[in-house]
Amino acid sequence: MARNIGATCRSCRREGLKLYHKGDRCFSDKCSFERRAFAPGQHGQARFKKQSDYAMQLREKQKVKSMYGMLEKQFRLFFEKAEQQKGVTGENLLVMLERRLDNTVFRIGFASSRNQARQLVRHNHIQVNGRKVNIPSFLVSVGDVISLKEKSRANALINENFEAVIRRGMPTWIELDKDNYKATIKALPNREEVTMPIQERLIVELYSK
Repeated sequence: MARNIGATCRSCRREGLKLYHKGDRCFSDKCSFERRAFAPGQHGQARFKKQSDYAMQLREKQKVKSMYGMLEKQFRLFFEKAEQQKGVTGENLLVMLERRLDNTVFRIGFASSRNQARQLVRHNHIQVNGRKVNIPSFLVSVGDVISLKEKSRANALINENFEAVIRRGMPTWIELDKDNYKATIKALPNREEVTMPIQERLIVELYSK
């Protein structure tokens, strides 16, 4: 499986926004973005230059790609699927990204970041409707039950993450059964619940050129 193995904290600094790639570390004083809130590289602290329309569109796409841990080919495929659906393409795209299994595992609280959630999925810790699913890009649907494998419920790190989920808050489209380490998808996510500052219109404009 292709994946981005670059320095994750650099992407936060490049986008000028915390993308929470490292879970609890991002809330601490060790966060690189807090210590150096400027772009990486030799000229990172140089005076701000006005960006062209294309540059803003590209940066927005790169930001969302990095946020959800995707590479260009897969992200483009998601966009093409969103374009084929009824409704607003940009909103369709964000809803599909939220429905990814790795993102759903992160939202439930089994993992402290999407990167960690992807690892849990790939290592067979997650079940969907009682069956093992190890594909991070799997799209959950209404009525699906996402659960933690029985043997994984004693994992100290997962339990620590699960206890901290209150700090992040639970989306309304997920119904959590904390005692049984599972959650049910009550509805499809909506645009209003994507709280990160994303201008999906710029991504649509970029791919529509």
